Amino acid sequence: MAVKNKTPNRKKSTSRSPSIVVGESGGDEMFEKCEAIVMRTIDYGETNKIVTLFTREWGKVAAMARGAKKPSSRLSAVTQPFAYGHYLVRRSRGVGLLHQGELIDSMRALREDLFAAAYAAYIVELTDRSIEEQKRNPYLFELLLQTLQYMSEGRDLEVMTFIYEMKMLSVLGIPPMLDRCARCGATEGRFSFSIKEAGFLCHRCEAADPHRFPLSPASARLLRLFYHIDLSRLGAISVKEGTKAELRDVLSSYYDEYAGLSLKAKRFLEQIAELKDKLGPGREHEV
Repeated sequence: MAVKNKTPNRKKSTSRSPSIVVGESGGDEMFEKCEAIVMRTIDYGETNKIVTLFTREWGKVAAMARGAKKPSSRLSAVTQPFAYGHYLVRRSRGVGLLHQGELIDSMRALREDLFAAAYAAYIVELTDRSIEEQKRNPYLFELLLQTLQYMSEGRDLEVMTFIYEMKMLSVLGIPPMLDRCARCGATEGRFSFSIKEAGFLCHRCEAADPHRFPLSPASARLLRLFYHIDLSRLGAISVKEGTKAELRDVLSSYYDEYAGLSLKAKRFLEQIAELKDKLGPGREHEV
C-alpha cells in the first residue's frame, strides 16, 4: 500500500448561491439557478426526459427536460448521466421543469468505459437511495462530485468505491467501530472485522464471533484511513488485490446486514467484477 497526499486541480464551480431568473417569455415562471449532478433519467413520452438532479443548494430534485431525447436538443448533453453543471430549474413539490443547463464537467470518460460506468452508477445509486427529496446536504454533494471526478481522471475505481462506501456509512447512520475493539476497547493488537459486533475485534475477543473476517494489518489500516481521510487531499493510493478482496468482503457483508438496500447497480457491478477477473489484471499497479 502506498499513499501520497496532494491537492489536485480539477474543475470547480465559482457559484455557490442560487439565483432567481425570470423566464424569457416574460411570464410568471420563475427559474432558479443551481449547481447539480445528473443522477438518473427516465424517458417520458417520445422526446422528453424526467431528470433527477442532486443539487448543492436543495438536495435531490426531479425536473422535466422537454425534448431532451432529441440529439439536437440543447438539453441533450446536459442531461447525460453523471454530468455536472449549472442548471435553471423551476421547482415544484413534484416534478419541476428544467429550462437550460451549462456543463462544468461532462464526465464523458465515465460513460465511455464499461468498468468506469458501472462503478460510477453504483455510487450514484447508493447516494440516490440514501437521501430524501429536497433535503440539502452540501457535504454529500461534494463527496459525490469529488469521487466522480477522481474516477473520471483514471483513479483506481474499486479503491474510490471503497472510500465512498466507508464515508457513506456515517451518512446512513451505521458507522462501524474502527478505532478500538468493539468488545473490550483494546486499541492495539491483531484485529479482525465482526459484522455481528459492527466493528473490529482484537485477537483476544475474536472467539466471540466465529464468522468474523480475518484482516491483514494493511486492510485494518485502510478501513480506518478510508473512513477518516479528507477526500480533497487524496493522493495516489495503490492496493494489492488480496487486500482489495478483504475490503470487498467486509464492506459487502456490512452493507447487506445494516444498510437494507437492494441496488441494481451493485448486482451489475458484481457481474462486471467477475468479467474483470476473467480478463486479468488491469492498469493498476501493486506495491
